[in-house]
Amino acid sequence: MNQFLLSEINIYPIKSLAGISLTESLLEEKGLQYDRRWMLIDKEGVFISQRKYPELALLQITLGKEKLTITYQNNPLQTITFGYEENTAQNIAVSVWGTVCNGLEVSTAVSRWFSEMLKTDARLVQMPEAERRLVDPKYATANEVVSFADGYPCLIISQASLDGLNERLDLAVPMNRFRPNFVFTGGEAHIEDNFNTFFIGDLLFKAVKPCSRCVMITVDQQTAKKSAEPLKTLAGYRTINKKIMFGQNLVHKGSGTIRIGDMLTIKEWKV
Repeated sequence: MNQFLLSEINIYPIKSLAGISLTESLLEEKGLQYDRRWMLIDKEGVFISQRKYPELALLQITLGKEKLTITYQNNPLQTITFGYEENTAQNIAVSVWGTVCNGLEVSTAVSRWFSEMLKTDARLVQMPEAERRLVDPKYATANEVVSFADGYPCLIISQASLDGLNERLDLAVPMNRFRPNFVFTGGEAHIEDNFNTFFIGDLLFKAVKPCSRCVMITVDQQTAKKSAEPLKTLAGYRTINKKIMFGQNLVHKGSGTIRIGDMLTIKEWKV
């Protein structure tokens, strides 16, 4: 019998910037604490990502007691710091894949720093605590809400799925290409496709939709350079309904602490 164990917990406080690996995290209504609670937008209010600005991968985040610090990997002297609750208190309409919700600009100074780094007009916004951006009703089970993530509170991938991909590649890629919140060990490649409802520790999740992939996974997170892989290889064996799928999007019930080493217990498999 397979034993599934949680091996990684990752958050991405600012959408499309470098992620942070944790040993434990608090699961909240919108997903893991601090995950994608901030986002860069252009002058039209549309989110900015590595799809157009791969250099975002080189902006690393440190979570302090009261503040976040952003550091440019190639020049550690280029940093900006701001508080968790720092914002202008003025709502801005922002757009994530066509869904519009509210954001609060952190500060003009922070926005100016990002604009200079990216050489384009950019503003950093925070999601208001009271904001309720709904998960796509086609996949939601109970009007679940999400932060500035593409569409779902959490994403899970098995280590075996990555291992299976790397066996097909000339040059192996790390898990950070796929930006999951959870990674687990145990079972064969893509066993997560068969999960319906399951527990991580004592918290209940439901796998609602495979995660469709785009050119963002071709950005090397250490160098910000793009290549054809692994998208090209994935297209050869993971195309489902004309989309390239890798990992499972999740919704959940309740809140609590999740830790590396927690057991995944399958409540119900997909038929």
